[in-house]
Amino acid sequence: MKKYFILFIILGVSMVFTTSCLEKYLDKAPESGLTEDIVFTKYANFRLFFDAVYDGRKYYNNGWRNTWNYKTCCPLWMDLWDQKYCINSTTDACDQGRYMEGQAWKSGNMSETIVSKLCYDGSRRPVLGACFDDIRVCNIAMRNVDRVQDCTQDVKNDFLGQAYFMRAFYHWTLFRLWGPFPYLDYVMGPFDETWDLARLPKNEFLHEIVEDLDSAYYFFNLCNKVRRDPVGSLDYNAYEMYRPNGMAAKAYKARVLLYAASPLNNKNGVADWQQAAVAAWEAIQLAEANGVEVLPLSDPSGNDRHLNYYGAHVCEESIWTLSLGTLTWNWGGGSGMIATMWGGHFMAHTSASGINPTQNWVDKYETKNGWPLNTEAERAAAYAAGEYNDTTPFANRDPRFYTDIIYNGSPAPGWTNGKANIYYDGTTPSELLTTAYLGRTYTGYALRKHWAGNSTKQQGIGGIWADALCRLTELYLDYAEAANEAYGPNGSAPGAGMSALAAANFIRSKRGMPNFDAHPNWQATADYFRNRIRNERCVELAFEGQFYYDDVRRWMILPQVMSNTLIAVIPQKTTDPAWPDGFKYVRTPLPADRQPAWEEGMYYLPFLNADALKMKNFVANPVW
Repeated sequence: MKKYFILFIILGVSMVFTTSCLEKYLDKAPESGLTEDIVFTKYANFRLFFDAVYDGRKYYNNGWRNTWNYKTCCPLWMDLWDQKYCINSTTDACDQGRYMEGQAWKSGNMSETIVSKLCYDGSRRPVLGACFDDIRVCNIAMRNVDRVQDCTQDVKNDFLGQAYFMRAFYHWTLFRLWGPFPYLDYVMGPFDETWDLARLPKNEFLHEIVEDLDSAYYFFNLCNKVRRDPVGSLDYNAYEMYRPNGMAAKAYKARVLLYAASPLNNKNGVADWQQAAVAAWEAIQLAEANGVEVLPLSDPSGNDRHLNYYGAHVCEESIWTLSLGTLTWNWGGGSGMIATMWGGHFMAHTSASGINPTQNWVDKYETKNGWPLNTEAERAAAYAAGEYNDTTPFANRDPRFYTDIIYNGSPAPGWTNGKANIYYDGTTPSELLTTAYLGRTYTGYALRKHWAGNSTKQQGIGGIWADALCRLTELYLDYAEAANEAYGPNGSAPGAGMSALAAANFIRSKRGMPNFDAHPNWQATADYFRNRIRNERCVELAFEGQFYYDDVRRWMILPQVMSNTLIAVIPQKTTDPAWPDGFKYVRTPLPADRQPAWEEGMYYLPFLNADALKMKNFVANPVW
């Protein structure tokens, strides 16, 4: 693991500065003319140094790679990975059409090849290495920011807020994937063996992150960076809104405390849930006081939920967003990053992969009147109530189903009859199932949530895509979950003006769904509501990166999830009047090699064997 600490990068227009640590670099390259005073006393140089956490690159495999920074840890960026890994394709949520390493991960066959791509491979997503390198940048910046001579104290405080926040963000990312580490809140020498420290307990490690987030908020508040842009501006570039802010510090604190309270990490029972509920409510209040609002699902003006994902750099619901910028319809070619999301038919490329929700996931979308459909018994109850019918399965569903999922017959501009044609006519595949494309859907579904209608049929449609790192809706769901566990569905956190149930109902009302307690089967118990709020979280945060992958682990339901049989529904064209849509919808298991499997140890990723063998005090994760 020494290599974690070996390099960090400072990039600027005219300066590329690569070093193991500043002192070592200056010792070895005095001819550069750079001294500590030049780097740390001048604002422009200090900024270049620190901004490696956002834009840092590293020379890898005969080229400079732009993955060595926070982008490689961000949810959407993680999913736009060499066609191989939508992170949720490693669960029961979706299948990736082209058979690649994601299916091996899902089946419990975690290889050294996959792990290395998550550790150091600059051509992929070197999450582990980037986190450790950029934690080091943050620590050095904190130690030296007071030396900067040509900027105001507000600017220094802003950098301190960013440094504390990003140090927390990187530790948080490490925790999500590998579990707890020693908390690196000081500058460690690259050849110092003391990095081989014992891991902190999970709950304690998460509270170390919270302390950094509290410090981040303190400094952001001092320099008036609770929100970066004036309310109503949303000028992403002018106000450098890729940088975190005080609202994000409070929001991430709520997220981290929710995870700390969850079954996988809980130490103090209900007290942990109470703390999480209070933090979520405080974050909601702060965001709303600064002009953030939950957007409606749809609006005639277009100012609605989709702007979290495409069409704008940032929107009114955003607390912290990474804009990917203005991109072409196929983002660098049909086998490029976008290929991970929509597959070969959309990108006209045989090697593209695609994110294809399973029927298991589609069943999470209730009927429009709130009848659950996850189990055969639930579907039977909805059928008996006249709410659902297997012969017309796409009718009368949660409105988010239509904004999130591409299904047979759904609107698809540019395709035949303006529809997504996903069916077989006998043995003849429709245009979105043509077997020439390896990445075709094997589930009968594709992803709409991030889709602007761009495809080989609509090559003129490019635009802005964004990574919704944190949005207000999540905080309401965080609060609903934590408050339910702490106080029950009708209880509320001290000082909060909303119960757990009311918070969830507020989000449902924004999405055109009825209140939970309006359903005839409603039970006002924490156990009943727990399952409903978990389902609501899945639907509302669907395919926004890490949420589901993280949630099923923190809830400790991963063994059940990975024991599910993944189901597809590939419609078959028919003239049988029993099927009024003209298609038979039959549930069929996906092929065996696309099914998940539970292996002990899957809660966390393993380390490379070479690194694990170096550790003495640091206990490595199980290999699976």
